Amino acid sequence: MARDLAIDLGTANTLVFEAGRGIVLNEPSVIALNEKSGDVLAVGQDAWKMIGRTPAHIVAVRPLRKGAITDFDTTQRMIRLILQRVGVGRFGRTRVIVCVPSVITAVERRAVTEAARRAGASDVRLLEQPMAAAIGAGLPIHEPVGSMVVDVGGGTTETAMISLGGIVAIKAIRMGSFEIDAALQAHARREHGVAIGERTSEEIKVAIGSAWPAQDELAAEVRGRDLTTGLPRTFVLEPQQVRDAIVDVVDAMVESVLDCLSLAPPELAQDLIMNGIHLVGGGGLLRGLDVRIADATGVPVRVVDSPLEAVVLGAGRVLDNFDNLTGVFIGSRGPS
Repeated sequence: MARDLAIDLGTANTLVFEAGRGIVLNEPSVIALNEKSGDVLAVGQDAWKMIGRTPAHIVAVRPLRKGAITDFDTTQRMIRLILQRVGVGRFGRTRVIVCVPSVITAVERRAVTEAARRAGASDVRLLEQPMAAAIGAGLPIHEPVGSMVVDVGGGTTETAMISLGGIVAIKAIRMGSFEIDAALQAHARREHGVAIGERTSEEIKVAIGSAWPAQDELAAEVRGRDLTTGLPRTFVLEPQQVRDAIVDVVDAMVESVLDCLSLAPPELAQDLIMNGIHLVGGGGLLRGLDVRIADATGVPVRVVDSPLEAVVLGAGRVLDNFDNLTGVFIGSRGPS
């Protein structure tokens, strides 16, 4: 039985859209393995809960880092389990669109395609995440008007200017919200002498993280391990301390937006004064990031509706208009 699926294969989360049903899966891109036996113990949310809490022989890993496949075999197993979870068998006919960062190389694109094919897909097409995000945000990509999206994911930040169905200018860096988490971990070690885990740093980012000052800000109590004594310790983190800790990462993101603007043709750049810049991706939810970008560029910025789902929703729209939108694909592979 033929089925059409779209997969947003993100560094942080993997989302699956099925034609006619909508989003059928939204899970962290994490897989837990028993290194002794090689068995898969968990995938998605269940595996994410294991990060930093497992014995030595059990590892909970993200097989994609900075938008690229770092472990082909593990990624393939994760994709296969994800497809199985949504009911795809190895011998069915399943057309799959996989959304990938624009920064990945041709070799990495082939790796993603091959991983999906081995996982059971019979027809695999690749779609750049900024293009999918623009479609998902409902931007007029086929009109002679400049539309700009900034997609801040877990491992990448991609800024694209789109017009007449194609990407006119793009700037992508392998830096995203995971670098914000890492900066918070480094700050805790350097300034407070406390080691905190990946999950704790993410909770700090969500609770009090921001790229621009706001009113009524609150401090957060953080628990970790004292680097000197090895004992549990609690300290207080102020919002301004968080902004200072992540300023280099935020500056790099803003600089990439400015670089893309400098690459865009003047006529299209003028359109942004009217249409603004559209912010998508989980990292785009960092409080004040829209204000920070608007302040640096002089262009209005708004966070789109459903920023976490914009990419997969855009790929879903491509599924619904497959024959009319084939020109948006990259590295296409036909049916086997």
